[in-house]
Amino acid sequence: MNISQEKKDSLNAVIKININTEDYQARVNKAINDQAKKATIPGFRKGMVPASHIKRMYGKSILVDEINNLLSDTLNNYLNEQQLEVLGQPLPKVDNAKEYNWDFTDNFEFNYEVGLAPEFTVDFGPEDKLTNYKIKVDDETLASRIKNLRRSYGKMTNPDVSADDDVLYGELAQLSADGSVFEGGINNVTSIRLDQITNEAVKASLIGLKKDDVVEFDIQQAFDNDAAKVAGLLKIEEAEAADLKSKFRLTVKNVNRLEESDLDQAFFDKIFEPGTVTTEEEFRTKITEELESMMVQDADNKLQGEMYKHVLDKINFELPDEFLKRWLKATNEKLSDEELQGGYDDFAKNLKWTLIGNKIVRDNDIKIEYNEVLDLAKARIDAQFRMYSQQPISEEQLSQYAVQFLQDKENANRIFEEAKSLKVFEYLKTKVTLNEKEITFDEFSKLPQA
Repeated sequence: MNISQEKKDSLNAVIKININTEDYQARVNKAINDQAKKATIPGFRKGMVPASHIKRMYGKSILVDEINNLLSDTLNNYLNEQQLEVLGQPLPKVDNAKEYNWDFTDNFEFNYEVGLAPEFTVDFGPEDKLTNYKIKVDDETLASRIKNLRRSYGKMTNPDVSADDDVLYGELAQLSADGSVFEGGINNVTSIRLDQITNEAVKASLIGLKKDDVVEFDIQQAFDNDAAKVAGLLKIEEAEAADLKSKFRLTVKNVNRLEESDLDQAFFDKIFEPGTVTTEEEFRTKITEELESMMVQDADNKLQGEMYKHVLDKINFELPDEFLKRWLKATNEKLSDEELQGGYDDFAKNLKWTLIGNKIVRDNDIKIEYNEVLDLAKARIDAQFRMYSQQPISEEQLSQYAVQFLQDKENANRIFEEAKSLKVFEYLKTKVTLNEKEITFDEFSKLPQA
């Protein structure tokens, strides 16, 4: 057997594998004999089928299988021995000029295209400057959070007259240009949240309404031409909502109001472990601590995004793009050319980040321990539970869920890669200059995304 590599350029190569009869004959004979021992064929006792009979019936398919196995073993061993860092997987080159008889005497030649990882250096220092935001919990943010919690655990009432934050339950009917109800037009019963209406004039027209009141308004104006919101309210397609010009008549059937929960012990015990918070002052302190924790994570996520962009801008190298596109198409049969074109840039950025991260981990002997992966899995699961309930689950349950979660190979790989990325991020934070900047939550929320 002979295997060689021909470099097309620094990022692309072709690996050529020549296989002679003596390279595969023993493997094929063994496979035929093994199948003869296990075969159940009418007219022969099990285990007594002659190998020549198996060869005559299944010889070519066995030969193909063994050649494929030999190719796979040979190629993998070669890549390991040569320490070639390839991207994606080798792609076989189809040569229609070569035809084989598959009669156990052929010599074979197979060519594989490979995409090679680029060479680059990682060099970060104090000259690399990024902003690390310190988000303040201002009174407005605290008050808004407390209001949302009180509303979440409040009770529904039906006041006589609508006010600013109420919900109007009623019938919407599409109108013609002359103000009459449009025959065959949109007509449905729905709920309108007044706090979601962006136009103040329209909102004012819907405040002070009582049951059975009738009012006309421009629904596009009400939601500032937000097609998604209009479509959701009218239960129509978003494209249809975008083209809608009609006014609508609202007939109020009911006024709903979510009254805020009292700041009492029953409310405190719904939010936190019963008995841990007993006064309004303790409640405000706890909510402030939670907000600060969330804001630290928000600021960290912002810094990670800025770091990601800075790293990719600074370490700029080429990839074997055409090879990678062919590989993506070969391994994703349903991937259209449009999807490939639209998503390739993001794929390439993520691949570059992975290559840079792997180099940082390798060059600095950074270890990712199992307990770190487990802790990260627990954190992600805990965050999911908190989306549905403020009450935390026990540490024992969390550990059990995390262990089960990591038994799935795909989950384990994803959490491992996330843990590795966090380690890379922490390493980079020690190398660059982080300029701390204090900022309000409102100011932070208006910052552009990285």
